[in-house]
Amino acid sequence: MKARLNANMAAPAAMKALLGLQTHVNGCGLEHELLELIKYRASQLNGCAWCMDMHTKDARAAGETEQRLYLLSAWRECPFYSERERAALAWTEAVTRLADGGVSDEVFAAAQAQFSDQELVELTMAIIAINGWNRINVAFRTVPGTYRLAGNKSGK
Repeated sequence: MKARLNANMAAPAAMKALLGLQTHVNGCGLEHELLELIKYRASQLNGCAWCMDMHTKDARAAGETEQRLYLLSAWRECPFYSERERAALAWTEAVTRLADGGVSDEVFAAAQAQFSDQELVELTMAIIAINGWNRINVAFRTVPGTYRLAGNKSGK
């Protein structure tokens, strides 16, 4: 696979704007582990290999188990995700797949039971951000496999 273009070089101001949203999301107060799960799940749905590579590495570095990462696409059938995580994952899927019928009242109620109004907006902003990154990386064919955690040269 060959990258089509480097978005950072082609439009640095646009990429800086998306990075600003990501910076806000990173400091919004939602649990880092939860954010990594929703980033990984949205990236699975969107087929973004670059982001899946990145967020599995980031999640593992934050202490996430390989079992939970391996089975994330089947989270509904697994007993090891909390109710808060389940609500966030259902919300992520619904917001990412708006063309599939939007966000149902049931999914909204489950999310509202686990998140304050502010948290639900912040969670939605996190989903908007990862969907933006996914679309850039998929559209321009960003080649996966080169992401490194800060200070890690091994690629793990």
